[in-house]
Amino acid sequence: MTAASLISEWGERIRNARVKNTPLRIRGGGTKDFYGERFEGEIFDVSANAGIVDYDPTELVITARGGTKLSEIEAAMGEAGQFLGFEPPHFGPEATLGGCIATGLSGPRRPYAGAVRDFVLGVRVLDGKGDDLRFGGRVMKNVAGFDVSRLMTGAMGTLGIVLEVSLKCLPRPMAETTLVFRMSAAESVRRINEWSGQPLPLSASAWHEEQLYVRLSGADAAVRAAKQKLGGDAMEPVDADRWWSSLREQRMAFYSTASQLWRLSVKPTTPYTDLGAFQMIEWGGAIRWLNAASVLDMSTVREWSQDNGGHATLFRSASRHSGVFHPLAAPVLSIHQRLKSTFDPSAILNRGRMYPDF
Repeated sequence: MTAASLISEWGERIRNARVKNTPLRIRGGGTKDFYGERFEGEIFDVSANAGIVDYDPTELVITARGGTKLSEIEAAMGEAGQFLGFEPPHFGPEATLGGCIATGLSGPRRPYAGAVRDFVLGVRVLDGKGDDLRFGGRVMKNVAGFDVSRLMTGAMGTLGIVLEVSLKCLPRPMAETTLVFRMSAAESVRRINEWSGQPLPLSASAWHEEQLYVRLSGADAAVRAAKQKLGGDAMEPVDADRWWSSLREQRMAFYSTASQLWRLSVKPTTPYTDLGAFQMIEWGGAIRWLNAASVLDMSTVREWSQDNGGHATLFRSASRHSGVFHPLAAPVLSIHQRLKSTFDPSAILNRGRMYPDF
């Protein structure tokens, strides 16, 4: 079946579901099924819509269909010495581009290179009315007007099925090294914020079990100079790659042993605070992961996050849980509801995956 006929068939299925008020659960590789709130409706498998549509390394842009595996995209880019700068977590070999965009999750490089949405140039989606829509373009100069393409990033499939995405690529850094420092969480937060204000080629940072890991990436001379200035113990390249991959893919025991895994997004300068759970600190202090052996008080966690300029997400839980995402302020909730009613007026796409009824 051609891509055009497949999309036409999907559009018809959405229109029929809308008439019958049948909710549809969009699913690609299924590697992020754990993320979000309840599932509702028939499974809508979108993995068949796969393949790289266009990739010219000289243009630093790749366009691929939503069902394309991230591993395929990264392999093609790797051959050209390029990569996805936001380092998307896969959480499994079946991870797809559509799921990457829908969840909007970024890896360790995010504070230094940008988030998923910063790399999205254009998208093609099927909305909740079965209409085939295109936003943005395939080259950076075409990005203008209302940035609806980035709106789809992190929408959890509630606004439409991601059919095709155009992404900005980055060249692989010429040199890279990871330094390890033995220090407390409080000292790590202070140090990494101090270093972030200096012209250093930082590309990732994380504190775990009394050690601060700092990755430097860029020109060989810049990396060597930064390494000499900061000190610390340098990891072997193979060990460093394995460590950052394990962090990004949440293969560490820290993640797997939690009854509840909370992801707190706060101001990077927020002092370390004992919140009654083991912590991992990422993104220069902006992300605080909580490994909770027992259920934490949701209101306490969210109040602390909000007081420090952020929000809290119940990223993983032993059971499906209501209130995964931080409650929205009334004006923001109203905007979300209006967007939902515009793109999916019958609320049939991934109903309840983010918030009740949308």
